[in-house]
Amino acid sequence: MKKKLAKIRASIDALDQKTVKLLNARLKCAQQIGEIKRGARGRIYVAEREADVLRRVQAANQGPLKPAAVQAIYREIMSAALALEKPLCIAYLGPEATNTHLAALRKFGSSVDYRPMPTIADIFTAVEKGEADYGVVPVENSTEGTVRDSLDLFVETPLKIVAEVHQEIEHTLLSRESLAKIKKVYSKDQALAQCRRWLQRHLPHAQLIDVESTARGVQIAAKEKGAAAVAPRLAGERYGVPVAATHIQDLKNNTSRFVFLGRESSGATGNGHDKTSLLVSLHHEPGALLHALQPFNRRKLNLTRIESRPSRLRPWDYIFFLDVKGHYDDPAMQAALKELSRKCPLVKWLGSYPAARK
Repeated sequence: MKKKLAKIRASIDALDQKTVKLLNARLKCAQQIGEIKRGARGRIYVAEREADVLRRVQAANQGPLKPAAVQAIYREIMSAALALEKPLCIAYLGPEATNTHLAALRKFGSSVDYRPMPTIADIFTAVEKGEADYGVVPVENSTEGTVRDSLDLFVETPLKIVAEVHQEIEHTLLSRESLAKIKKVYSKDQALAQCRRWLQRHLPHAQLIDVESTARGVQIAAKEKGAAAVAPRLAGERYGVPVAATHIQDLKNNTSRFVFLGRESSGATGNGHDKTSLLVSLHHEPGALLHALQPFNRRKLNLTRIESRPSRLRPWDYIFFLDVKGHYDDPAMQAALKELSRKCPLVKWLGSYPAARK
């Protein structure tokens, strides 16, 4: 047995040597690309190219590597490449170990720089001012729907959505106390809402307190007697708070959608897997919403989401957020938006980007 193992391990060692050489050769190419981009002031992070690379390597994978493993490996390879092309800074809702932080890590890997921000509004501001290259914000959850803070900030920002991820959210109750001794539970309002039934059943007398982020709740629970937090398990490990209960979200398939903000939109993928986000206001007249949707219907452009929000300009005045399959530069999309602009007081393009693969 020892001889057989030694032979196989020798093969692994030889393959490791080749792999490292090939990785470094790949990263040297990335450095050259970075130099060209910097000279032309081009985008360092190109979401459509990233999507194409992941699609190609997944197609080339013959196993036994699972698709998720291939994606995770290449996520770190591309993260290292981005860091060599240009140091990138990603703003997220802090402190460390929030779900937003985990979404940022999933998209950009561990080789870039991350900057925690106290509020979602601060993320927008940091990217607008150039203090961060990109920002990540939650926009909707499969259990609780829209993240209002994020959508409202899109009304005035010049930023564009450059990418998105769908992330399964698993909530954990973190506390130094037993369930019987927990008097307060801290977390982000969305996280508390996603665990509402579990908390009512197991902690009916506990006060639920909304704070800036899930990780901030863990920081409080680490110091306050009788306190607990709803947050990712990683936050408990980061701040030294034990797990009191796991899988406390009310629905098993609890997924959040996060979008990444930049100062320029992404180009088309060329394979039809693009999504465009829009903000639209309507005239106060019968059938206004129906008329606004007809330009998409006539061109067989699929609306995947429509969401209304108060405009905050006048009472009972609303704006609508639309997600449409296709890219802004597609001829059919351009024709639809031209027609839509004649029907609506406001049509704002929020960005086009590769649609997340569920």
